[in-house]
Amino acid sequence: MKPERFNQSGTIAPSPSRRLFLQAGVAAGGALLLGFRLPFAGAATEAPGTLAPDAFIRIDRQGVVTLIMPQVEMGQGVYTSIAMILAEELGANWEQVTLEAAPPNDALYGNPTFKEQMTGNSNSIRAFWMPLRKAAAGARAMLTTAAAQRWKVDAASCHADNGEIVDATGARKLGFGELINDAARITPPTDPPLKNVADFKLIGKSLKRLDTPDKVNGKVIYGIDAMPPGVKFATLAACPVFGGKVARVDDAKAKLIPGVRQVVVLEDLVAVVGDHMWAAKQGLAALDITWDEGANANVSTADVWAKIRAASEKEGLVAKTEGDLAKGLAQGEKLDAAYEMPFLAHATMEPLNCTVHVRPDGCEVWVGSQVLSRAQKAAATALGIPVEKVTIHNHLIGGGFGRRLETDYVDKAVRIAQKVDGPVKVVWTREEDIQHDIYRPVYRDVMSASLADGRIAAWSHRITGSSIIARYFPAYLKDGIDGDAVEGSANQPYGFSDVHVDWVAQEPPVGIQTAFWRGVGVTRGTFAVESFVDELAANAKQDPLAYRISLLDKNPRAKAVLQIAAEKSGWGKPLPAGQGRGIALCIGFGSFIAQVVQATVDKEGAVNPTHVWCVVDCGIQVNPDTIRAQMQSGIVFGLSAALHGEITIKDGRVEQTNFGDYRVLRINEVPQIAVHLVKSPQAPGGIGEPGTSCVMPALTNAIYAATGKRIRKLPVREQASSV
Repeated sequence: MKPERFNQSGTIAPSPSRRLFLQAGVAAGGALLLGFRLPFAGAATEAPGTLAPDAFIRIDRQGVVTLIMPQVEMGQGVYTSIAMILAEELGANWEQVTLEAAPPNDALYGNPTFKEQMTGNSNSIRAFWMPLRKAAAGARAMLTTAAAQRWKVDAASCHADNGEIVDATGARKLGFGELINDAARITPPTDPPLKNVADFKLIGKSLKRLDTPDKVNGKVIYGIDAMPPGVKFATLAACPVFGGKVARVDDAKAKLIPGVRQVVVLEDLVAVVGDHMWAAKQGLAALDITWDEGANANVSTADVWAKIRAASEKEGLVAKTEGDLAKGLAQGEKLDAAYEMPFLAHATMEPLNCTVHVRPDGCEVWVGSQVLSRAQKAAATALGIPVEKVTIHNHLIGGGFGRRLETDYVDKAVRIAQKVDGPVKVVWTREEDIQHDIYRPVYRDVMSASLADGRIAAWSHRITGSSIIARYFPAYLKDGIDGDAVEGSANQPYGFSDVHVDWVAQEPPVGIQTAFWRGVGVTRGTFAVESFVDELAANAKQDPLAYRISLLDKNPRAKAVLQIAAEKSGWGKPLPAGQGRGIALCIGFGSFIAQVVQATVDKEGAVNPTHVWCVVDCGIQVNPDTIRAQMQSGIVFGLSAALHGEITIKDGRVEQTNFGDYRVLRINEVPQIAVHLVKSPQAPGGIGEPGTSCVMPALTNAIYAATGKRIRKLPVREQASSV
């Protein structure tokens, strides 16, 4: 009988004590526990020389290997890919590997990049690649030693394969489960040797995802599916104006609707609680709410852009400077351009939701969150209780994209639940979700370059926009510079001798917060840099591909993906009138990606991307099928934003409400997408965000190739019609 591949039952066991993992041991019930240390674990308060692990592997007497998974699954495939890393290095039987979601505990399960429990930044594989391999290698060494001692042979003559330790002749074998008592008495090695990449049997194969069967048969539990006994349903409305408050509520009509049980009025929101979601939604619609709109009642998108554009005229903090910019710009012909990107909503398929039960002795929360420990702290803060009194159950997420790195929806649900007797599931409507998102920032990139004999002599780039890092990770600000905001610009790959990049922080009106959105700096920077390079190539009367290649002498991986993308797409072959190909390069999250978009622009200016060729060098490929899927989804996400995506504000209110006016690509609009993976021995790079980043300038460059019209401001919408 096969074990359950992963636990999504909606329950998480209490966090084990730190001392439990100070050494390998056999747990109650007969399971070998093996801890591994992440780079920042040395700050733990254990006695010197002890192991303070951040996550652990469990092997039971049946040979089942369980990874307590510190990262969350939101469609990106990490439940399978991270399990593959464990199984590969351990030598486990893939069919005997299972997962359990980790409870909130930064000390045990924190992401080594952020030093807290967080899934984001396209770094799950990057962050856990070496720590998990070392943990598994240590476990393999202990099991191998245990078997060798039984057989009275040298451990070097034995090896792990498919969940067993095998001797040199292959005649004697012992399953992992048979060895756990002996292995527990062996001191874990401090620096176990890792498998040679050439010997990998699982990594590099397109294995079926562990979470797919339960998604198909309906067993999997997303946050919105959590149903504790006696749960009621609630939906909410916050002031439509940013920062506004509740002034007055007449709930007489709402209370007449069958199934409505309660109206909760808080300072900043109103919620209706009912027996089911329909009753709650109908009750909310029946409320007569008067809002105190506050200081933002007259704010508009035009106001936001006016401040951004004015700020972009000021000198910023220097993110990068090399050579003599003034001297370089004085050479040859000088070109200037400015690129602008709007507010964007996340619009995840699973709208925001959180189920909460507040009791006299504590609080229980069911949620899908990218930041489990932050979510736990948000609930504790809302109630004014210690975090230890908040039990939180994390579930699979139906789309994160950075939105579920925030905890505002947890805070609101907890404050509503505080007024309700029993558990209550708070679900945001799509309209509430879009109109009260925490948005991808508005950005303006002002760029200048000089051309001497067609070559770029100098390059100036000023980025102006909101700093997410200042709010979310203030400790990561370096000399006042938001490193995320300038990513893709300060580290652009092209070889210029005179370069200057600076950063101007300009926040939107108070009450409008900004957040990560499937890449921020890389998404913005790639659009600006790749658009401007294309313009410079056109001005120099050179092919955009050849022009890029000429600037990449010191970057062979970047050059290679561009050349392969050109080959796969038939770059240079003539196209009918009204069609064009555009190319773009993205280097981000440790990966190198080139994309070619082929698009048709009709006489009315309607843009139809028909083909996308995507070439990916992300280092060692753990699960190639997952990489292809991530590229495909990122391309659709990026095209949706580039063609249609924009959040606009009028009278302090977001004008968009649902997918009718916040468009995503329809199925019939999705282009043919071909993804080619480049084999590489380098460490794995991230794949969740760069696909989105690369396709935007590839599309606008294709529009230029088809029409001669440059798109410097997203979304495209009707701009192509003004050719």
